[in-house]
Amino acid sequence: MKCRILHETSRRMRVHMISRRMTLEQADLLEYYLRNKPFITDVKVNDRTGDAIIFYRREEGRREDVIDALRRFNYDDARAAQLVPEQTGRALSRQYEEKLVMLVAGYGFRNLFLPAPLRSAWAVLRSIRFITEGLKSLLRGKLNVSVLDATAITASMVRGDFSTASSVMFLLTVGEVLEEWTHRKSVDDLARSMSLKVDKVWLRAESGEILADVRSVKPGDEIIVHTSNVIPLDGKVIEGEITVNQASMTGESVPVAKSAGGYVYAGTVVEEGDAVIEVTKASGSGKYDQIVRMIEESEKLKSNTETKAFHLADRLVPYSLGGTILTWLLTRNANRALSFLMVDFSCALKLSMPLSVLSAIREAGECDITVKGGKFLEAAAKADTVVFDKTGTLTHATPKVVEIVTFGGADETECLRLAACLEEHYPHSIANAVVGEAAERGIVHDEMHSKVQYVVAHGISSSVDGKKTLIGSYHFIFEDEGCTVPPGEEHKLQELSPAYSHLYLALDGVLIAVLCIFDPLRAEAPEIINKLHALGIRKVCMMTGDNRRTAEAIASSLHIDEFHAEVLPDDKAAFVKAERGGGHTVIMVGDGVNDAPALSEADVGVAISDGAAIAREVADITISTDNLGQLLILRKLSTQLMNRINFHYRFIMTFNALLIALGVFGILPPASSALLHNGSTIVTGLWSMTNLLEDKEKNRNQ
Repeated sequence: MKCRILHETSRRMRVHMISRRMTLEQADLLEYYLRNKPFITDVKVNDRTGDAIIFYRREEGRREDVIDALRRFNYDDARAAQLVPEQTGRALSRQYEEKLVMLVAGYGFRNLFLPAPLRSAWAVLRSIRFITEGLKSLLRGKLNVSVLDATAITASMVRGDFSTASSVMFLLTVGEVLEEWTHRKSVDDLARSMSLKVDKVWLRAESGEILADVRSVKPGDEIIVHTSNVIPLDGKVIEGEITVNQASMTGESVPVAKSAGGYVYAGTVVEEGDAVIEVTKASGSGKYDQIVRMIEESEKLKSNTETKAFHLADRLVPYSLGGTILTWLLTRNANRALSFLMVDFSCALKLSMPLSVLSAIREAGECDITVKGGKFLEAAAKADTVVFDKTGTLTHATPKVVEIVTFGGADETECLRLAACLEEHYPHSIANAVVGEAAERGIVHDEMHSKVQYVVAHGISSSVDGKKTLIGSYHFIFEDEGCTVPPGEEHKLQELSPAYSHLYLALDGVLIAVLCIFDPLRAEAPEIINKLHALGIRKVCMMTGDNRRTAEAIASSLHIDEFHAEVLPDDKAAFVKAERGGGHTVIMVGDGVNDAPALSEADVGVAISDGAAIAREVADITISTDNLGQLLILRKLSTQLMNRINFHYRFIMTFNALLIALGVFGILPPASSALLHNGSTIVTGLWSMTNLLEDKEKNRNQ
């Protein structure tokens, strides 16, 4: 593809694609094609100008790699088209941008070019909708903002002030569009973040289970799902029984049992069991729309402060109407009486509050933080307690197998092969370490076991050549399953280093290997915990399934306020529930299947992006795997959001009350009150769209 370099600096290049016009689809194609290149860190494509801003890695030769990638790019490349998700958000943003532009352009055109009679006729025509809504509210016995809006518009037109009526209707319409955009954008961001999480599926073939690209699966193919898996495609259960968490799809809080003949939906999560599913819809055919439907609960997208402000605007309506009547009775002056109607608290509230939330969610997204709604940002700002899971959260998500201790003369390679074969079905940081070690050693682990069963927070049970095969924790292997150590080798077990996490592998009731896994703490963890304290978090806790001695050493090195060792999923959830019951607002940070109950129980559940699917499903916020510093960004961003919302609330109430007072005392005529009110509303709205944090503050915590 031909392009021209417009500007470049170190690690940044701005190019112009040489074509007559770039469509939205072509812009998405170029963006995701470039994002898929390992040497490119970020891409922004502007379809209007046909330009792309490309950020790439520092290493020598990367600039040439970028140029070569651009040279090879073609809009007709089928492989590049497969990289583009079902929905990208570009079309949605364009739709609302054009709506706002048309609204502003239409308003300006009418005021500049239409004669007064036509402007008046247009105002009367536009007022029908607002007056109808006000009348409907009155018929239902409600005195809300729509009644006040209808009264202000009607009173202005009765007085012949069609200009003021038009201004009020224009601002109300802009507020409605922005509120709708806020809602749709939040839902869209969440739906896309969930849609992109599954790229591989277990496909049933004649040779057994094979790992396949989800895009290659066709209707009629049979896929296999296990405990904690996201169901990647719509389909019908043909074998097995599972319980499915459909809360985000249907709103059901209780997992639903599915057996042969039951229909399952893409994006839902298997909580327990295994099943074979016959695919009915291929990837990209309806999944996005289903996920959108599952989260179309607009109330979860608003913060409580935002909702209270909206309700307050409704509660003030009777006072505004009463003030209008009282002022008329006392002064017999229509201008003074109309001062109450010309200043509508809801205009500014409905414009600035949604814009503030939209801005915060957008800004969080720029920092790789996915937020499912404004109410969770509010809770993050209020939080005084943070509870961390250890593995994959305070420790790196990429631990390593450093040693394999075998028992009973078992072969080390065969033990690793068997462990990887079992663990690859339930991806978690520890499981990934086992599978990764097998891959590094070139060990092929074809399916050689029967049906696998995952026991949450304990391990995996299966059968190989008719022998019961187990892998998991010490508690699971020895206490739950009663396995034994080969005679004379007990000392090997006692000599295992407590510096490592251990996975125990048993065959037919006898221990055959212990996989020692180095689970290093994140280098930034101590600093992050100290900074969380500095940002107002009073208590930082750690929950881990590790033994108490290991947990105590980690807690001491990290300055953890409180820790609990050898805990099960229910213990974590019970602790979070107890903290909330004690009046604390709790953030839970985790990445595994065993963290899901606690994530769900917390005021704010924060999942690590590379963690288990069910953890991401139940979490309210997702952060990237790379750096816990995003927790600091989340805290600062949420605090600044609530500061902005509260300031806007106080400013709007104070300024508009002042305008009303000046109007009542005859200092300001109604037209001037309306002008100042409208002007302050626009300024507040524009301010709401600005970033909450400075770039240097974000970079410092990345």
